Amino acid sequence: MNPPTMTKADLVEEVIRATELPRKESETIVETIFESIIQTLRENKKIEIRGFGSFRTRQRRGRVGRNPRTGEKVEVPAKRIPFFKPSKDLKEFINSESSGQPAPAPAPSPAPR
Repeated sequence: MNPPTMTKADLVEEVIRATELPRKESETIVETIFESIIQTLRENKKIEIRGFGSFRTRQRRGRVGRNPRTGEKVEVPAKRIPFFKPSKDLKEFINSESSGQPAPAPAPSPAPR
């Protein structure tokens, strides 16, 4: 079974709970944040939120794909895609146990040959 998904409406509810602002103002806050992120990425700029992560775009090369129904070759053009890189703090927080204890250190990588 898939874990529950947090939606934009859930985020609005969280802003209402945390700030006790009216719904309309809370919706405006959430929308403004999303619009700011989208506009910044459109301008090919990077967004860095310390302790959370960074958003940027990556260029994906054009390629030849296949239509899954017909098997026909299809030219897929180059495009920019959004990319999120979580911060070290976020990764550590997600991987820590629910008791608040830090996660065990990962096993060391094998030495290069």
